[in-house]
Amino acid sequence: MKRNLAYVLLLLLAAVASCSFTNKTFENDDKDKLLLDLITYVLEKGHYEPKALNDDFSVHVFEDFIDVIDPTKRYFIASDIAEFEKYKYQIDDEIKNTDITFFNIVYERLMERMDDAKGIYKEVLETPFDYSENESISIKYDEEPFAADRNELKERWRKQLKYATLGTYDSKISHMENEEIESTDEHDHTAHSQKEAEEESRKSTETTLDEFFDFVNDLERKDWFVQYINTIVDEFDPHTFYFAPEEKEKFDTSMSGKFEGIGARLQKKAEGAKIVEIISGGPVWRDQRLEVGDEIIKVGQNGEEPINIVGMRLDDAIKLIKGAQGTIVDLTVKKVDGSLDVVSLTRDVVELEESYAKSANIIKGEEKFGIINLPKFYVDFNDYSERNAATDVAKEVERLKEEGMEGLILDLRDNGGGSLKTVVEMAGLFIKDGPIVQVQSKDKGKDVYDDKDERIQWDGPLVILVNELSASASEILAAAMQDYKRAIVIGSKQTFGKGTVQNVIPLNNMLRSNEHGDLGAIKITTQKFYRINGGSTQLEGVKSDIVVPDRYSYIDLGERDQSNPLGWDKITPADYKAWDGYINYEKTIADSEKRMSTSQQIKLIEENAKWLKAEQDETEISLNFDTYKEEKNKDKEQSNYFKKLTDYDSQLTFKSLGYEEQLFTKDSVLREKRNRWHKNLAKDVYVEEAVNVLEDLKINNIKQGKLASVKN
Repeated sequence: MKRNLAYVLLLLLAAVASCSFTNKTFENDDKDKLLLDLITYVLEKGHYEPKALNDDFSVHVFEDFIDVIDPTKRYFIASDIAEFEKYKYQIDDEIKNTDITFFNIVYERLMERMDDAKGIYKEVLETPFDYSENESISIKYDEEPFAADRNELKERWRKQLKYATLGTYDSKISHMENEEIESTDEHDHTAHSQKEAEEESRKSTETTLDEFFDFVNDLERKDWFVQYINTIVDEFDPHTFYFAPEEKEKFDTSMSGKFEGIGARLQKKAEGAKIVEIISGGPVWRDQRLEVGDEIIKVGQNGEEPINIVGMRLDDAIKLIKGAQGTIVDLTVKKVDGSLDVVSLTRDVVELEESYAKSANIIKGEEKFGIINLPKFYVDFNDYSERNAATDVAKEVERLKEEGMEGLILDLRDNGGGSLKTVVEMAGLFIKDGPIVQVQSKDKGKDVYDDKDERIQWDGPLVILVNELSASASEILAAAMQDYKRAIVIGSKQTFGKGTVQNVIPLNNMLRSNEHGDLGAIKITTQKFYRINGGSTQLEGVKSDIVVPDRYSYIDLGERDQSNPLGWDKITPADYKAWDGYINYEKTIADSEKRMSTSQQIKLIEENAKWLKAEQDETEISLNFDTYKEEKNKDKEQSNYFKKLTDYDSQLTFKSLGYEEQLFTKDSVLREKRNRWHKNLAKDVYVEEAVNVLEDLKINNIKQGKLASVKN
């Protein structure tokens, strides 16, 4: 939204000029204080809903910063926290006075405690672990108190290291019991006794920690200060973020659509790095062994001893995971079902092509329907005339019409959003004209974004598929089509719930002159989206017309589960009139709900979702080997039980469009990608039900002449 960015920058720069920010003002201050002052100023003047810098704010920054740098509570002890607490209500005052005393004290103590931790883990790993002992560890670290003293801290390390070593020990025992099973690690060998297996497991853990602390030693003070800055920034909302100069470069690269690495978006968790999005066409997508919800806990480089990333900063973990095209990374992963696995991937440049819209014909008997999958609302912000989501979807609609489509499914599942302009244009493909979304700015009234083109590209039956990961622009489109009663929305109880707009502001632009070098940029929330009915999509998302469970139904994934989200509210509705193309709209929904209530596949999906939630909620882990094995075997048995979900066959036939089939003769990779997509679609009960709904709309509900006019 370049227009909005220009507006925000204009306001901020004018304010900056009036405040006379110059280097002279900061001639006695270091770069950190300058950064703190600039960022808090931009947040105060530019954020949609700025936070008051008061004692409550101070407490949140205090607690969150300690949690960010010591999430598993294995560095600081209670006396450290007691010492820090004298700043608990003063951080707001420090921010106002560009004082960073709190950060300096915490940082210096952290460096001391990390040095001490190097001795602690060496001491712990000198002694064999007794896996016959009946003891457990709680991985609900946020509910654990800080250790009272070094002895208690050492005991905490002992349990955490025993837990970290247990999986390696299990693997070696399994090899020992069956020497015919080839090791997944070419550097590993089969142990010949339990004692040897235990000793080798401890040595492996020690090597991992040695490499981890070598990695931490390479970090500079400025790296930790960025964490402090982002703790402050994160208090405003989960989508406001400070980019250090090198991170800004990575952000620009990602916006250009080229990703070099494994092709997954990660989120920091106490137990590692959680996969929250898989990028189509990338190594993870091609490999198919990893899925959203899996947590990476160790990272190795092409068969070398892996580094444990539990407790590591996400940025640092990503540096280990990413790498040059063609190199191999070994990921030790805790699967959604609780099992451990080692997945080796060859890093690659993720092809942007798989982030573009793609379509297929759906054949059911004598009927033909169309499906368009849209991974995101992409656009080249520097040149809108280049390829973008709206024009691509329009092309696919036209191609599907030419091949005889009688109803259309628009698949927005896992679509995290993108360009607002493309949403408005895309919605206009399905209605005559009218408002699509309302946008509220901090210092302005609402803006209504309309489709002004009276041409309707498709006025036949329309179904939109969503899930918990459909966010932002996806929610705008689904909400608009729902408000117009133009489409029937099938999917999760509610979508992600991101109803905010962000702009990226380079901090160098805030100074008349600058002797401190590149200051990076801040991504800041400047606006909120609202449906044309007046309700916000923030937190509540879009509630599907036909609710069907999926495996993430009970797992915390939405905006409401993020830190410090903005609240839900509403404004006045826009002036619009519902589409009049359907008859018995509500009956179609009721008939679908009835079918779904008797579907055995849907019941199995819900059963799987509840089991995954139960596994996620299990935070007390046994450190007894026999109990561990018993639980692991139960989980494996249950996981195998749910694998029959992939045996489902909808009996639908999926076929590429004619123009694409011509490309297959020269592009075997594209053929393989489409074959895999079609194979997955044939197992997709949601797509099957979407086709059923299209049939109901086509046969019973489309007014006379509507479909004919489309074909003409």
